[in-house]
Amino acid sequence: MAVVLTVLVLFLAGFLAGFILLVIGAINFDFSNSEIPPGVNHPAKLRIIHIILICRAVVGKILENIGICTQVSFVRYMQGRKTLRADPKLFIKDLWFEKVPVRIYQPKAPSASQRRGVVFFHGGGWVFGSLETHEELCRFIARESESVVVSVGYRLAPEHKYPAAYEDCLNTTQHFLQHLEHYGVDPARVTVCGDSAGGNLAAAVSQTLAGRSDLPRLRAQILIYPGLQALDFNLPSYHQNRGVPLLFRERAAFYMLQYLNGNATKLEEVLEGSHIPVDIKLKYRKWVSPDNIPEEFKVRGYKPRVLLDCTTEVYETVKRFCEPTLCPLLAEDAIIQQLPESFILTCEYDVLRDDGLLYKKRLEDNGVRVTWCHLEDGFHGIINSFNSDWLSFPAGKRGLDNIV
Repeated sequence: MAVVLTVLVLFLAGFLAGFILLVIGAINFDFSNSEIPPGVNHPAKLRIIHIILICRAVVGKILENIGICTQVSFVRYMQGRKTLRADPKLFIKDLWFEKVPVRIYQPKAPSASQRRGVVFFHGGGWVFGSLETHEELCRFIARESESVVVSVGYRLAPEHKYPAAYEDCLNTTQHFLQHLEHYGVDPARVTVCGDSAGGNLAAAVSQTLAGRSDLPRLRAQILIYPGLQALDFNLPSYHQNRGVPLLFRERAAFYMLQYLNGNATKLEEVLEGSHIPVDIKLKYRKWVSPDNIPEEFKVRGYKPRVLLDCTTEVYETVKRFCEPTLCPLLAEDAIIQQLPESFILTCEYDVLRDDGLLYKKRLEDNGVRVTWCHLEDGFHGIINSFNSDWLSFPAGKRGLDNIV
């Protein structure tokens, strides 16, 4: 028995020492690789959240290296470990629409008229995120706006490459629009909504449905710090916020490549801008260009870059970046003009800020009404922190209130 206790104590001591070293390593990584601008309120909270995410990723890598599970599956598992109680104000039910898992949130209170409907696509870089990670956000939207919310559990990369996520989101939206009467939803008041990668999917679905006469027309699209293009990762916001948690410039490009190809072998070319031929860049320069970013967003040290050409071999691997269903900012004006009223939320300290600004300009130039909410003290992912107890940020709640 004494030998067993000794071994157990040594094991626990080793585990504790390893955990302490892991935390110290994560803190060192955070301070050496990240930058939290002075304009972010509660910088210590953001550092803590980032350190937690680093620790989770490192543990996942260790488990992958010893053959227990992949890093991606471990991070997904940890993200989904949330136990939420029944909601006294909502009926919540898991269903399948067109072989895609969905979770429906319906207000319990009787309504004298048909309700609004919201189809919600979660963020997570097309690689992470789930019905569980955005459960509280969807509950809040359903309660506070008295809407029926359909959260979509689309297929994730790298196992399921583009256009799997887009197809799942399109099919579930079409299914919902065809069966609105089952959920007491007004056909004239259905909105698509998503954050980050989910914002990309919402924009793509909205464009696809814009010209459809056989389905109810979408009332609006709500795009929360969306990623909308992959031609230029050197726009002002990508450089100004390249090391700001929770989304680094390099990770933004990495996730886009994971969604496209299931790997990131051309990451360096994408980051430096040598993945798209110059003639194609010039073709889309009227829509994707620093020239279309208001001057006040260029003051934090932005320097223009020279256009680089690319090889045929590199372009062949990423040429689908020019498809609007992957990069909605590249849709033709004829499609943009048919889009519904739009709400776009951007954050000052977010690499994806300029994607939202460029899309706002495109919509307005084509006569689409846009409500723009810009969080001057916000960072990528801030909306999901709206009720994270002591790790919440007032700007996140302010942005969510604007969405509602």
